[in-house]
Amino acid sequence: MDTPKRILIVEDDEHIAELLRMHLSDEGFDVEHVADGRLGLEAVERGGWHALVLDLMLPGVDGLEICRRARAMAYYVPIIITSARSSEVHRILGLELGADDYLAKPFSVMELVARVRALLRRSEALARNARLESGVLALCGLSIDPIAREARVDGKAVELTPREFDLLYFFARQPGKVFSRLDLLNHVWGYQHDGYEHTVNTHINRLRTKIEKNPADPQRILTVWGRGYKLAEDAL
Repeated sequence: MDTPKRILIVEDDEHIAELLRMHLSDEGFDVEHVADGRLGLEAVERGGWHALVLDLMLPGVDGLEICRRARAMAYYVPIIITSARSSEVHRILGLELGADDYLAKPFSVMELVARVRALLRRSEALARNARLESGVLALCGLSIDPIAREARVDGKAVELTPREFDLLYFFARQPGKVFSRLDLLNHVWGYQHDGYEHTVNTHINRLRTKIEKNPADPQRILTVWGRGYKLAEDAL
């Protein structure tokens, strides 16, 4: 019998938390709930979670800080942010910090359960692909190991966030192919929202600062004006 997937809910509204716990448990998940941001951060740092359902407005440590800290960790856990802050600014900020999805309150509990399942399917598919394509990719002075999730530039290890690594690995699997920002959102972030393409720009810029000799004159990740971005098939 398969071990149930472990879901952490960090939510200070006990009524919402109990509804989520009940529905996710009914779907066969092993659910833990904490109502305080500090305790939530400690639980995230302990690891072992398959998904995180995270409120933004929390006592102790807010949800954005937990999201930021989670994305600085070595292991990757899918994150869904839930919040009464429904403004576009908060949605974009949460997604740029590395959240995989965002639901504004009030939301359908069944929709959240469906999104958790979708994120877990995507995470499992990425893991399977990494195992199937476990060979280290080497091009443009880059060396990318999808199993160890390590990248080197000209032989030197570089520290990448989980999203930066996914983005670089996606490019490296298809060098020379041009991808629009929406393509990258769909394939790397796994959601389809026309309003969030600029988060791709932010991650491209951060990635360039880590892998380019001169980020202002990139030789690896190239902009194709009017179309999107591509990884050069060869670089200086």
